[in-house]
Amino acid sequence: MNIFDEAKRQLEKTIKVYPIDAESTLRLQAPIAALQVALPVRMDDGSLRIFQGYRVRYNDLLGPTKGGIRFHPGVNLDEVQSLAFWMTFKCAVVGLPYGGGKGGVTVNPKELSLLEIERLSRSYMSAIADFIGPTVDIPAPDVYTNSMIMGWMMDEYSKIQRAYTPSIITGKPIAMGGSLGRDDATGRGGFYVLQGIKDRLGLGSKPLKIAIQGFGNAGFHFARLAAEAGHLVVAVSDSKGAIHKEDGLDPVSVNHVKQEQKELKAAYCKGSVCQVLEHHKITNEELLELEVDVLVPAALEGVLTKANAAKVKAKCVLELANGPTTNEADEILEKRGINVVPDILANSGGVTVSYFEWVQNRAGYYWELDRVHERLQKRIVAAAKSVMDLKEKHGTSIRTAAYVSALQRLNEAVAAKGTLTYYLNRR
Repeated sequence: MNIFDEAKRQLEKTIKVYPIDAESTLRLQAPIAALQVALPVRMDDGSLRIFQGYRVRYNDLLGPTKGGIRFHPGVNLDEVQSLAFWMTFKCAVVGLPYGGGKGGVTVNPKELSLLEIERLSRSYMSAIADFIGPTVDIPAPDVYTNSMIMGWMMDEYSKIQRAYTPSIITGKPIAMGGSLGRDDATGRGGFYVLQGIKDRLGLGSKPLKIAIQGFGNAGFHFARLAAEAGHLVVAVSDSKGAIHKEDGLDPVSVNHVKQEQKELKAAYCKGSVCQVLEHHKITNEELLELEVDVLVPAALEGVLTKANAAKVKAKCVLELANGPTTNEADEILEKRGINVVPDILANSGGVTVSYFEWVQNRAGYYWELDRVHERLQKRIVAAAKSVMDLKEKHGTSIRTAAYVSALQRLNEAVAAKGTLTYYLNRR
């Protein structure tokens, strides 16, 4: 079964709990548009390479589509349309006036120079420029893309349009119309969700033991905020492996050493002087099986599977990555009584602050950092509490409750345009 079929199984499961109009179901079965492009890039040695790029607009019932662009060797059309599907529900669950979109390029960016990445970024934007727009589809950063890459893409689009157009893309550098607070928004949003509903997750008010699989942007900022709040971050990992320290890591120091030495080490830094502390090196698989209060998958999709779900010892799984839990694993965790806070809620902080950035770009008026944080916390905690209310009302998992919340808004948008039921009743 491909990723997209897996994604749609959750929709089918939710409709059994919360039936919607047949026309709403039809509109959610397939993307409204998908684009595949060939991207010619002149390499530093003078040779020419062709990369494959994709952009999918899944659904625009609630507004223009919104979603990131990832640079990764595993990118393909199945993955991109699945991510666009999830973005449709993510935007709806937090009440954003957006539909779901996604894009990507099949490439290992670690093999390219910065100049080659810039040429690739501009080539991609040139290829999809007619497919997107500030009121049509607004991209953002994702796996292995960042604010600099978004800035290059915005600059390229502006050249094509012959008009400065900051609202075409979010996650940009501040100097190019980016929003304060966008850099840590995904991790911060996940932290706000955990803090806002941890009592209802059965985690109590004591400091929590947390393990984070994936120590990129989202994982680092979640770890930093959790540690600042008094929780124990006992393990983190990257693609090479994981480190574990039972009495807690200092995420800021670990990140500092990682940036300097390209390796995860338990460290404590004071200024520029860092001391490596005693710690255990473990595998990513071993991290997933640690006895902790909260397990945070913050890397790629499909890491919790039928093969390892029975070994998870965490009381709660909070999904900072997109689609980290397969349907089979989800069923196993649910039967074992392990709460899973789904990606469409837990990692929606990034798209929420992207929405704030887009609003600021459109208005030409920019907010202070405190205002961004305050509005993010208010919106995402309210969404989390609403989802927990629906969980209790329908007696479902948190994931299904989050999809119910999204379907309510999507179904209302379909009904507002008129359905067969409406026209039959008007005769």
